[in-house]
Amino acid sequence: MPASQPRSRARDRNNVLNRAEFLSLNQPLKGNQESRSSGRKQSGQAGAAGAQNSNPKERRQSQQLPEEDCMQLNPSFKGIAFNSLLAIDICMSKRLGVCANRASSWGGARSMINLLGITGHGIPWIAGTLICLVKSSTLAGQEVLMNLLLALLLDIMIVAGLQKLAKRKGPYDVTPGLLDYLTMDTYAFPAGHASRAAMLSKFFLNHLVLAIPLRILLVIWALCVGFSRVMIGRHHITDVLSGFVFGYLQFRLVELIWMSSNTCQMLISIW
Repeated sequence: MPASQPRSRARDRNNVLNRAEFLSLNQPLKGNQESRSSGRKQSGQAGAAGAQNSNPKERRQSQQLPEEDCMQLNPSFKGIAFNSLLAIDICMSKRLGVCANRASSWGGARSMINLLGITGHGIPWIAGTLICLVKSSTLAGQEVLMNLLLALLLDIMIVAGLQKLAKRKGPYDVTPGLLDYLTMDTYAFPAGHASRAAMLSKFFLNHLVLAIPLRILLVIWALCVGFSRVMIGRHHITDVLSGFVFGYLQFRLVELIWMSSNTCQMLISIW
């Protein structure tokens, strides 16, 4: 022990930091500590005073913010699944929009696709039904045509109302045509052409005697009209699929409120 004490003293003497000019580096400044502690106390007092002076609504909002952040950072399984399906729908619809504009991969076929879409538009079908109704001379034909006219008018009103409620835009910024504005088919969900094509094909299959090749062609026409709207960038895939569903439901509705021959004759006489 006596031998170790002189050695430790020699080390302390040889240590540079033990010199007088370096002693201030080893000891913390009292002034800085006091200023820091006083600053912390002042800030704490100011924060407490601000918290006391703040409104109860602000306190509630500050307490609710962490919960809202947690809800946003940890969404439910349904929200994740819905957002994933929505992202897939948008991505696939953009990929299939091959005729959205002239610069697209199938831009040269845009006019032909538009012509196919016109075959499923409401205005030509209403005009054609009225012309056939004027020229028809049989009671059975007038009954079918009057109910077909009712189905077309219901389709336009139902689709226009649903589109106004949803207000979903298409995958591409494609301006609607003049016929679209006449039938109020300006939004994407549901696809009016798809609902009309599905309703018409089901109507004709039930009330017209057609050969099997014509029945197959009618179903193919309805599918082509619906997905042509995706190709030109006006609708998403889910818009077209929902349009098919709504078209079938509209057909069922027309079957429930089917007008008899006497009712049709009364309406024709009034008109």
